[in-house]
Order: sequence, then C-alpha cells, then structure tokens
Amino acid sequence: MILTMGELIVEIMRNEIGKSLSDTGVFLGPFPSGAPGIFIDTVARLGHKAAVIGGVGKDDFGKCLLTRLENDGVDCSLVGEYEGISTGCAFVTYFEDGSRRFLYHIGNTPAAMAKMPSDLPNADIFHIMGCSLMSNEAFGKEIVKVMYKMKEKGARISFDPNVRPELLGNADLVNEVLSKTNILMPGVSEILLISGCDTVEAAVTKCFENQELSIIALKDGANGCRIFTRDADFSQGVYKIVPVDPTGAGDCFDAAFLVSVLEGKTLPEAAKIASAAAALNTAAFGPMEGEISPENVAKMIAAGE
Repeated sequence: MILTMGELIVEIMRNEIGKSLSDTGVFLGPFPSGAPGIFIDTVARLGHKAAVIGGVGKDDFGKCLLTRLENDGVDCSLVGEYEGISTGCAFVTYFEDGSRRFLYHIGNTPAAMAKMPSDLPNADIFHIMGCSLMSNEAFGKEIVKVMYKMKEKGARISFDPNVRPELLGNADLVNEVLSKTNILMPGVSEILLISGCDTVEAAVTKCFENQELSIIALKDGANGCRIFTRDADFSQGVYKIVPVDPTGAGDCFDAAFLVSVLEGKTLPEAAKIASAAAALNTAAFGPMEGEISPENVAKMIAAGE
C-alpha cells in the first residue's frame, strides 16, 4: 500500500487564460485537488492500494473531495471531517506564457489540521509533498512525526519537494525529510534549490551523499525526465498529447512511478508509465481529471513506440 498525508482542497479555476484573480469574472469548479489528493487518487486509479491522512470540512466541498477519492478506491478512513470550518480551497488562473497564479485558503482550514493517527496502517511507501510541509508549520511537524513512525514500520519514504513560492515557509522540515528520503522526485529548479548547487549533475551528486537515497526521478517538464541511481542515469521523453491543463501532472508522475516500482517494473519501464500518466492528466481541464488507468497508460506507451 501507498500512504500519503497532506492537504485535501478543491480548486476554483478561471475559464479563460490571462484573466487575473483580481478581476471580476467566471470561475469553474469545484475540482477535487491538493497535490496529495491528486497523487493518491492516481495511485488508486492505477489499481494499487492507497490511503490518505488529511482533513476536510463537513460541507459540500468536503463531500466533493471524499466522494471522488472514495469512488476511485482511496481509503479515506483517516480523513477527518470538521464541523463549523470550511474545506480548504485554491483559486487558480493561467497566463499566456504557461505560468499560473494560485490564491490559497489552506492554513486555517481542515486541510492543515490532521494529526498523526494513533493507529497507523502498514504501508510499503509513505509519500510526502513539500507543499504539505510548508503550508502550515504545525501540520508539517505532524507529517514528519508520521514519517518517522512509518520508517519504523518498514516503509520507504518518497519525497516530492514541490514547494510553491506562495507556500514558502519552514525549510528545516524539508531538510529533515530529505535526510530520510529513499526516493526523491523533484523538478529541476527544486533539486538545485535543495542542494544549493548550480548544475543538475552536481545536485545529484550532493543528494546521493544521503546514504538512504536510492533513486532520483527528476522531472523536467517538456524535456521529460531523468532517472538517477548510484550506478545509472537515463532519460525518458514526453508523450505527444494536446495539453489542456498542466496542474497535477507531476503528482500523477509520482504516483505512477511509485506504483511501477512496487509492482517490480524496471526503472525504464517505470519512467515510461509515469510519463504516460502525466501526459494523460494534462489532456483534461482540472487538476485530476485526466483519464488515467492502466489500460490508457498502456495505449499511450504503445502509440509512442
């Protein structure tokens, strides 16, 4: 099983490119979201056991989230429902150059209130997101507590340090998680940031000074990905698809890569599967609306070969 802990939110999205969040206009949504939510939903849709620790309000947005996750097969028994406080949300707009702007309402919502459960399940992997660590310091500390407990129970730790500037906070928690990470899944800018290096090669060398780290899956947008171990370095390109919405592609990549590793796939196979899942997610409007399934992933890989 794969377990994660983090913010569960809905997204309210502009329906046209270039419209500022400060302007009066039309929004679409709510869409189930939150990087951990996108990630764990993808794990379940790919046929693997999945569970999440988090919180939602006992309201319609919370219902939107739980209904989607549970219908896709995610175990939500560790998601708390809070009375009298609203589910977290993010307002999102896109610009012509491909950039996005987020306006978050997370820190004082149930999205950042979950505590370490008294009875944690067994899991093969515990996945952590940098945005979850830094959206709220107290919540980040709870995630780190769960990390240590899951490590004691034999789980591997995977980490995507996907910190957005809007959520920048306590970097000490990021460094603590990095020290225990077995599978690191950053973007190029993130690996340079967390390593303090100027080149990817130097950053990879620096990261592998952590003896617990065995795999780096480096995401590089339209350039695809590079997979590093202590003995190998190879690249995987992207699959051709008409992109509609880039939000969530990295989270879907993470999920598909980890599922593939647990299923005993080779790392080149895992990179192909992860890249296909990411591409499928970009083909639909909404952060986790891509038609991801084992069958559709296989079709995309076959079409690209």
